[in-house]
Amino acid sequence: MHDLSDIAAWLQNHPIYHDSSVHSTLPDPTFVTEGETVVSFSTNNYLALANHPRLVQAAKDGLDRYGVGNCESRLLGGDLEVYRELERRLGALKHKSDAVLFVTGYMTNIGVLSSIVKAATLARLHGFRAKKRHKYAYYSDEFNHISIREGIQMSGALRYNYRHCDMNHLESLLQAGAAEGTTPIIVSDGVFSMEGTIAPLPDLVALAERFGALLYVDDAHATGILGANGGGTSEHFNCYSTNIMQMGTLSKALGSIGGFVAVEKEVGDVIRLTSSAYGFTCPPPPDQAAALLAALDILEEEPQRRQRLWDNQRYFIEQMAPLGYTIISTATPILPVLIGDAETCQRYAMELRTEGVHVDSIQFPAAPVGQARLRFMMNAGHTRAQIDHAVSVMARLAGRGERLVA
Repeated sequence: MHDLSDIAAWLQNHPIYHDSSVHSTLPDPTFVTEGETVVSFSTNNYLALANHPRLVQAAKDGLDRYGVGNCESRLLGGDLEVYRELERRLGALKHKSDAVLFVTGYMTNIGVLSSIVKAATLARLHGFRAKKRHKYAYYSDEFNHISIREGIQMSGALRYNYRHCDMNHLESLLQAGAAEGTTPIIVSDGVFSMEGTIAPLPDLVALAERFGALLYVDDAHATGILGANGGGTSEHFNCYSTNIMQMGTLSKALGSIGGFVAVEKEVGDVIRLTSSAYGFTCPPPPDQAAALLAALDILEEEPQRRQRLWDNQRYFIEQMAPLGYTIISTATPILPVLIGDAETCQRYAMELRTEGVHVDSIQFPAAPVGQARLRFMMNAGHTRAQIDHAVSVMARLAGRGERLVA
């Protein structure tokens, strides 16, 4: 406990700023905090589904039928039809025959990545005997989410980081690994949450097939967003492969809670058997599974909702263009505006907040040193007036002449 006490004492004299206000409502995309209405440009509720009446009613019906919690592992008698139906629908969304549901997206990455390289050892508990022992190595994009990095670390397997979306660097690492006889697993975000960039999935698939690698794609910020039907990066590129395991979260575009990995059924059965994060904890509450089924219905029935999101994305880019800011990527609804200096970036975020606009200031270690950015996240529920107001504040800040990164 000494470290905790020392850090707590240090913090008394070295306060670290973070937004500590307590909100009365959740963003849809406006929210109420301390009696003030604020517009969020930071919520993951991309399609404004979290407060949708159909989801709310589905959750209420689920509460009436199941109660408030599962209270048991699905492996030990806590399985329900509503979970199986949700997994079937999620697998179909990703063009896979199955999906495995986890309590959160974070736990999905930790649970799958930590266990798939040890599946043969874990299956020995059930009588399985491997014909051959494999030595695995992970190849991870340097900007992957921390849950990916922690899952890989927990696996105990070899790990190599390749430069962000640099396929030449990845290929060179895979070639070196092939010479050493390792079995490769490539891991990449589908959409990178701090950059707004999209992984070059066709190139990743080509390398995976060439080197006999499994490709694990974290589609947390792509599911429901990219592709004609919200299917994510594979649908966006029309690129499918048996080599791909497609992970997704349910707490972003789909407006609820949970995570999943979409795979073929035989692979899903192995994950259920060998992943502790699946077998030794409860799933999301059943009422949330019911709400998610409603969200998937809306995803199919209301494509205009996704269209509004992309219309707002394009409008924000157009309005910001004359102001001289650099937007790191304009490929997705995540639009990071590069500021550079961390203190300046934090001050901008605070001044935006005084004007009723909430935007996250992203600094080291979430962003490289000297590349602090305001991460604007567009939403289907934003109005043109709300976007115009945010842009007007950014225009006033730009007019001060402070040195920004070009």
